[in-house]
Amino acid sequence: MVKINKIYTRSGDGGKTHLVGGTMVDKDSVRVQAYGEVDELNSWIGMVRTLAEARGLKPIGDRLAQIQNELFDAGAELASPAGGPHPAVPKITPAHWTRVENWIDEWNEGLPELTSFVLPGGTEMNATLHIARTVCRRAERSIWALLRSEPVNPELPKYFNRLSDLLFALARRESQLSGKPEYLWTAGKS
Repeated sequence: MVKINKIYTRSGDGGKTHLVGGTMVDKDSVRVQAYGEVDELNSWIGMVRTLAEARGLKPIGDRLAQIQNELFDAGAELASPAGGPHPAVPKITPAHWTRVENWIDEWNEGLPELTSFVLPGGTEMNATLHIARTVCRRAERSIWALLRSEPVNPELPKYFNRLSDLLFALARRESQLSGKPEYLWTAGKS
């Protein structure tokens, strides 16, 4: 269990922050950018979870809660100095992204075949899922940038790649559950 007694440290006032274990780095470093985007994604997933639970979609809310916890694990792993995570930091493994693939297959089942790109919208939950999906893609790109310069768990970008696909599948499922038609892209319509 994590215990936080004091929220402010003043070390950030000079543009620095601490990684797991105490290493100090610039706040605009690639590593901090990556785990900051994971944190932003977690906030958007929290919004989707709130919308799902308000509509009585508890099974979806439960899965999103699991994802939120895994995003904290991923963020802690990314906040660990290069050379490997602190021993107490949970790691994202192939089991995580394999489970996400299974959920994608489950939520995709019975959806109409896509004949066009899907535009975000139709319901608040659908639009919010698409925001979360695009933030997830951005986090994935930042993890790839970090991976090119420092050692990072190679399962992390796989997890985020699958997670963005899951959010897309869930947005489509949400349209179906709400009875709202999907917004489809019409090429050249302006």
